[in-house]
Amino acid sequence: MLDHLYLIVSGAGTARRIPGLAATLATIGPRIIVVSTPNAERVIAPRDIALALRPWPRHRVVESYFDDAIVPRPPRGVVLFAPCTFGSLNKVAAGIADNLAISIVSEAVGRRTPVIVAVSVNVPLWTHPRAKESVATLLGWGVTVLEPVPNGDEITMADDRAILGAVTSALAGS
Repeated sequence: MLDHLYLIVSGAGTARRIPGLAATLATIGPRIIVVSTPNAERVIAPRDIALALRPWPRHRVVESYFDDAIVPRPPRGVVLFAPCTFGSLNKVAAGIADNLAISIVSEAVGRRTPVIVAVSVNVPLWTHPRAKESVATLLGWGVTVLEPVPNGDEITMADDRAILGAVTSALAGS
C-alpha cells in the first residue's frame, strides 16, 4: 500500500483548479505532497495550494530538493501530474528531469509506481505529432493518461471527478 500521493502541478491555466482539487484529494487518505514546476508559480502561488490544505496539516507543499518530506529521496507513492502541459508531457516522455517536479514523476515511472498524467493543452498542441508520440510512450510505460476533454470550442484538463476516479483506482491497486 502506498501512503503518499504526489500532486505535481505545471504552468497550465487549469492550475487554478488545483487548490480545490487538492482539498478534495486531502480527504481520501494518503499524505499529499504538492510539488510545482518552475512555470506553475506564474499561474498559481504555492501558498494558495498550502492554504487549501491547511485544515489537514499532514499534507504539504514542497518547494526545494532539501525539504525534509522528500529527503533523502521522495517516498514511494502514487503520482498525479495535473495539469500537465505540452512541455512537461514531452519532457517526461523524453526522460528529461530538469526540475524537482519532473524528477519525482520520472522516478515514479522508473520505480513502476502508479503515475497519472492529466494533460492540459490547447487544440493545436494536442494535435501536434509530438503530443501523440509522448502519450503513446507514457502509455507503453504503464502511465495512466487522462486526455483533455472538450469545453465548448476548446479542450481542457479532465474534470475533477475523472481525476479523482483515476487516483482512487491507483491507490486501490497499489
